[in-house]
Amino acid sequence: MHSADTPVDGEDVRRVVTLAIDALRDADPQAWEAKAGTLEWTCWETLEHLADDLFTYAARFGLTKPPMSTLLPFRTSSDRSGGPANVIFVERASGPEGLMTVLEACGGLLASVLRTAPSSTVAYHVFGPSDPEGFAAMAVVETLVHTHDVTQGLNLEWSPPRELCERVLKKLFPHVAIDSDVWETLLWATGRAALPHRPRLTEWRWYGTQGT
Repeated sequence: MHSADTPVDGEDVRRVVTLAIDALRDADPQAWEAKAGTLEWTCWETLEHLADDLFTYAARFGLTKPPMSTLLPFRTSSDRSGGPANVIFVERASGPEGLMTVLEACGGLLASVLRTAPSSTVAYHVFGPSDPEGFAAMAVVETLVHTHDVTQGLNLEWSPPRELCERVLKKLFPHVAIDSDVWETLLWATGRAALPHRPRLTEWRWYGTQGT
């Protein structure tokens, strides 16, 4: 069992990606062009974006000395105006199963890289440079909330482990008081939902440099 103080690591990334895929496998194959929750992206685009996040996080820690002031110079593009700008795209003919395969591969790649990265390594992120634990927590948050977005669009259920939600909240959102359900609090902290005593956020960020 993990406690609230257990560091977030690559195995948490692998676990949450597996849970996400399990939640999405039963989706109607024709429904992936629906909008993902409140996003302007489709469910397909949102999962591609998630795979892209996991891949580009992993790439940072493939370097002995990751850059501290800029992203890696991958060429990014979008499939359509308004779609996410990615490095990673999935062959449409492979269908949802191919999409899940790419997501699992990118999650596994990140998990493996984080396992071998020295804990003192720091890499660039737009919200501030962070260490391997910070990037593991970022990957978990991205997976948790984008799976929420996609399951809303696909009309599926998604109820992630509360202990994992609590651990990433404490790592990345130290400014957020956890005084209600931790999953609902994480959705509030990432601009997805309102709470009875807190209006929905229109702008939000995490603090990956915490503890580095």
